[in-house]
Amino acid sequence: MSKKPSFEEKIGEIDQEIAKRRNKWNLNALSWIDFDDISQILRIHIYKKWHLYDHSKPLPPWLNRTISNQLKNLIRNNYSSFARPCLRCAASEPDNLCKIYVQQCSDCPIYKNWEKNKKDAYNIKIPVPLEGHVQEISSQKLDTHNIEASIKKVNKKMEEVLKPIEWKVYRMLYIENRSESEVATEMGYKTSEKNRSPGYKQITNIKRSIIIKVKRSIQKDEIDIF
Repeated sequence: MSKKPSFEEKIGEIDQEIAKRRNKWNLNALSWIDFDDISQILRIHIYKKWHLYDHSKPLPPWLNRTISNQLKNLIRNNYSSFARPCLRCAASEPDNLCKIYVQQCSDCPIYKNWEKNKKDAYNIKIPVPLEGHVQEISSQKLDTHNIEASIKKVNKKMEEVLKPIEWKVYRMLYIENRSESEVATEMGYKTSEKNRSPGYKQITNIKRSIIIKVKRSIQKDEIDIF
């Protein structure tokens, strides 16, 4: 049997599977969390579950199941049983649209029942956005994980442990959100391989090194991200 590939070796496929969910993500009541934040959560979750992957079987089905289950957990944990039924409905589409009724509204009998019996509880339960509600927020204890603060902790730790070149690439890719081609150009990387973007190999190797160091820091509890 062939050797099981590492998480780092499959990061490209993992990111592709995660990206497929971007247009389906509609948990928009949490104003401080967007799909980029969700992607980071999913990557960490997949990394922690990687030992469960049976490499004798295709990776995409396992990724699809793992990602779908985690997304359901995120929705359930934030919305509990008061969430509008559209979030679990196969007819649901982004921007509060519906394949059957065009809009997610009381024309749907299931939505109408939710609106009558659970909407008020839902409005109370969902987290309040920080903007415009400073006093309410300051007087309440929030249990919601502060993703932005965790990202800052990771960035700070990476600045300490990465080599100067690795940190420069990390900063451009993960803080400035620049594309790999832009980073390769900035770093002066080139390639002689056909059908390969400039700096493909260099960027891939640096990303692999970065991921290893992030994993090591998390495993050693050097970064308190949860």
